[in-house]
Amino acid sequence: MTPTKRRAYAALAASTAVITLAACGGENTDESAATSETPSVTDAPTASSSAPAGGATGTFTAGEYEATGEYTTPDGRTQSIEVEVDLAADGTITALDADGQAEGGNSEQFQKKFESGIDEQVVGRKITELDVDKVSGSSLTSGGFNDAIDQIIGQAQA
Repeated sequence: MTPTKRRAYAALAASTAVITLAACGGENTDESAATSETPSVTDAPTASSSAPAGGATGTFTAGEYEATGEYTTPDGRTQSIEVEVDLAADGTITALDADGQAEGGNSEQFQKKFESGIDEQVVGRKITELDVDKVSGSSLTSGGFNDAIDQIIGQAQA
């Protein structure tokens, strides 16, 4: 086989591999690039769409609250995460349970990573100070978490 033919076959094989990976890549886009990044939670609400509802402050009715937050993956699928918090009257989160609802695939993997690191990031903090960005490399799951937190703020405001 001539060197020219060898290069042509190599180029064909490489382009086939790229097309195959692109077709199978699906929801791995944002989060996979971030798997080695450290968790982050901002210290105060921001003006972004994931900031707590209306910058809520004040007192809350102490108790246990739950909500389901949703987010969309790059391939257009809607995923959800159930969030339960125990909240003190001053808005401090005293306990948290986050339970991803994805069934298989990349979403499930990223939700499990998120679940493993979120407690230490939010327990003991005021609910109105949360704007979770990325936890254990999962950036999309945090959008669903922030959605659930916004709902809980609305439920708990006294």
